[in-house]
Amino acid sequence: MPKLSAQIASAHVTTVRLNTSDSVSLDTDALVVGIHSGADGPRPAPGAEGLDAALGGTFAATLAALGAKGKPGEITKVPTLGALPAPVLVVAGLGDEPGEDGLDLEVLRRAAGAAVRALTGTSRVALALPAGTAEQAHAVATGGLLGAYAFTRYRTTGDVPEPVTEVTVLSAAEGAAASVEQAAVVAESVSLVRDLVNTPPSDLWPARFAELVEQAGAEHGLSVEVLDEAALREGGYGGIVAVGQGSARPPRLVRLAYTHPEAAKTIAFVGKGITFDSGGLSLKPSASMDWMKSDMGGAGAVFGSIVGVARLGLPVNVIGYLCLAENMPSGTAQRPSDVFTSYSGKTVEVLDTDAEGRLVLIDGIARAAQDDPDLIVDVATLTGAQIVALGWRTAGVMSNDDELRQEVVDIAAAQGEAAWGMPLPAELRKGLDSAVADIANLQPERWGAMLTAGIFLREFVPEGVRWAHLDIAGPAFNKGEPHGYTPKGGTGAITRTLVGIAERYAR
Repeated sequence: MPKLSAQIASAHVTTVRLNTSDSVSLDTDALVVGIHSGADGPRPAPGAEGLDAALGGTFAATLAALGAKGKPGEITKVPTLGALPAPVLVVAGLGDEPGEDGLDLEVLRRAAGAAVRALTGTSRVALALPAGTAEQAHAVATGGLLGAYAFTRYRTTGDVPEPVTEVTVLSAAEGAAASVEQAAVVAESVSLVRDLVNTPPSDLWPARFAELVEQAGAEHGLSVEVLDEAALREGGYGGIVAVGQGSARPPRLVRLAYTHPEAAKTIAFVGKGITFDSGGLSLKPSASMDWMKSDMGGAGAVFGSIVGVARLGLPVNVIGYLCLAENMPSGTAQRPSDVFTSYSGKTVEVLDTDAEGRLVLIDGIARAAQDDPDLIVDVATLTGAQIVALGWRTAGVMSNDDELRQEVVDIAAAQGEAAWGMPLPAELRKGLDSAVADIANLQPERWGAMLTAGIFLREFVPEGVRWAHLDIAGPAFNKGEPHGYTPKGGTGAITRTLVGIAERYAR
């Protein structure tokens, strides 16, 4: 399966291998095993068999001396002093021993990610975590690869430790090889999105983003169409034009499509791609602006997921719309109280130029509906209200179809991505009434702002089209410390969920 283009993939690449050897005899720089917490002390998890004998019966005593409890997220390093080929043993806490439902796959992902992150500067890492099924091997590989991610493109000093370059998953499970290969593809797609989010806006503006998509399209057999500012004006894409008109770097709408000859379903993804958001004339305070390079995280997730779907060869048609613009203040920028005509033909009064993401999305949603998809899913770093309501790690999911909303939440959970279904209360629609246009771009009150943004988008979804909206304002960018397999900075949030949606409809 071909790798991502070097022009768009991370400068650092971690390879993954599958090995069925005994963990005790494996030649590697670091060996990772798991332990469960118990009433009488930590217990070795599957994959750690034979370690106590190899360490001369000191494994449990060593863990106790180091204070290891086996709690989730706990990482303990133990020198092997020549007792194993691996000079370092890393013990990852997995929490309580699993019940009838088995070990939570997200616990495995996070343990693998945390262990690999703790081994920065180590070249080869073997993961002897529980992998008795293909699904568990997939989780271990995914967590390990995502934990190995590092964004080093702009580093010039030599004091930055090298990330892990090779991850080996130990598993003899049936189907493990295919699962690990699939995990590698999805992890590379997530890493691609992380790279794009982490790239400074001076190096990622709308036209440049579009060029990268064209390069990937040529490499992976995707059809790509790019509308420049002239084509957008001529085509009536009033929202994208209005948001982008304040920048010296004009907007773009990118349509990329993956088709499969055996596909029975077509799905459309629409991504908000504000490559930098100053707020426009409704200028953000500086403290809210320094991480606005991440405001294209939705478009990044759409792009990365479709590349992943193409590499996996899933039997489903997937069309993506990347709504790309830079929201800047200038003499040509849109003004509060301006009115524009959207691609759908509806007019919109702009009350706040910092509520710009929804303005580019409505053009993408209306255009996507013309492809007659079985469903439309839009992804956007849309509202600060999402962070207020759900925090930094949980995406909000809204929909015009209750079953679809729950389906998206369930798919996200299966991928290990936190998402929560939210309502679209009818009484909030009145807050979007405009005295001069068909609709205003936000309500004057701040209460329920995430939901009102979803209601605004729903107004541009044609009757009968199934649609879901994911607000990832918090999850797309980690401003805090790394955790599990999640680094500081761009996270690639919801990329795995979109691939999961494509897998569901491929079936």
